[in-house]
Amino acid sequence: MKVSDKMTRDVRLASPDDSIQQAARCMAECDTGALPVGRGDRLVGMVTDRDIAVRGIAQGKGLDTRVHEVMTTDVKYCFEDEDLDHVARNMGEQQVRRLPVVNRDKRLVGILSLGDVAMGEGPWPAGDALAGASRPGGAHSQTGGPRA
Repeated sequence: MKVSDKMTRDVRLASPDDSIQQAARCMAECDTGALPVGRGDRLVGMVTDRDIAVRGIAQGKGLDTRVHEVMTTDVKYCFEDEDLDHVARNMGEQQVRRLPVVNRDKRLVGILSLGDVAMGEGPWPAGDALAGASRPGGAHSQTGGPRA
């Protein structure tokens, strides 16, 4: 099975120039905890509810703070034509719960979450991915500003 068979295609994007309040409102409307950040259809980052809370609000930044100030710029992604089992294993190894999905031109075409992976026959590969993503990660860099 390919990533394109399970990914969510209807993905809302945040702009790097959006405020964190706009991003949070979009997350609430979409009932999600993360948004890809793009310029046009090019992926330039990811922003999560945790980024907004820890890198934004906890650091005393206001609601008008721009997404690019709190987002993660070192974005892991996968290709739509990759094998789903392989990508799920990588999600566990990299400890990520969501991956933007791009085509071979590196244009954003969807997002793959552990929930997407779990919708299918049996617990695999979702079990491996969840086990990996849930293990303690050691030193964290959420408060150190955007990761490059």
